[in-house]
Amino acid sequence: MSSTSVAIVLAIVAVIFLFKTMRTVPQGYEWTVEQFGKYTRTLSPGFHILIPVVQAVGRKINMMEQVLEIPSQDVITKDNAVVRVDGVVFFQVLDAAKAAYEVSNLEQATIALVMTNIRTAIGSMDLDESLSKRDEINAKLLRVVDDATHPWGIKVNRIELKDIQPPRDLVESMARQMKAERDKRAAVLEAEGARQSEVLRAEGEKQAAILEAEGRREAAYREAEARERLAEAEAKATTMVSDAIANGDVNALNYFIATKYVEAFKAVAMSPNQKILMMPVEATGILSSLAGIAELARSAGVANAAAADAKRPPAGKPQV
Repeated sequence: MSSTSVAIVLAIVAVIFLFKTMRTVPQGYEWTVEQFGKYTRTLSPGFHILIPVVQAVGRKINMMEQVLEIPSQDVITKDNAVVRVDGVVFFQVLDAAKAAYEVSNLEQATIALVMTNIRTAIGSMDLDESLSKRDEINAKLLRVVDDATHPWGIKVNRIELKDIQPPRDLVESMARQMKAERDKRAAVLEAEGARQSEVLRAEGEKQAAILEAEGRREAAYREAEARERLAEAEAKATTMVSDAIANGDVNALNYFIATKYVEAFKAVAMSPNQKILMMPVEATGILSSLAGIAELARSAGVANAAAADAKRPPAGKPQV
């Protein structure tokens, strides 16, 4: 072998040793160092120097938060309903050495653990509870899985169930049940509205009847009061006529009779059942009554003049 070949081989070996000696860890990762196959330390992000042949990089661990998709699986609820469930897990490695050497396959182990606890959590609930208490299921899964994965050097930050799918026939039954419940509520509300309407209508009719009765009572009171006043006026007029007759004035009686005669004739003439009125009328009786009225007026005028003359002082006597 020539000296040139030896130089090339030595150069290649030197380059290999150089790459094995100087190592750069990228941000967001941590590398474990193994010395003769045994873990010794963890390399943080940055530049590091290793001893070739003696030391080597063991595992390259991602220290950033990661997301795992939980495959869908069939789960039987407490009331024997089969639902299909899937989800996601957010976790982060806190201890690279534990994540590298405490579990063989970190992601696969985490997925298996979450799937098992999903079956346990939903299996302890009825279908309605599993559909309505998703937050409670997520919290329970997070607490259990985080405690179980703590020895692996990871922190489970969040577990979310993406979808819970009941069977199609069960979904249709639930839809029919919901529709029946809504129809029931609508019928109850309609009946309640009709009842309230009837109550309000009856209350209105009651108030109207009360007001009508009040109106009739008030009208009757007013009518009775009018009749009472009319009777008082009639009695007073009769008393005045009687006093005039007692004083010897016959014309007052003629006036009273003529007034009643005219009122009676007016009432007969204005009757709605009479279209043509034919009856003998003694005109002289009315005229004599009217003459009596004139005589009564004349007598009243003379009496008034005599009273005025009596109050006037005698002629020639000075007024004081």
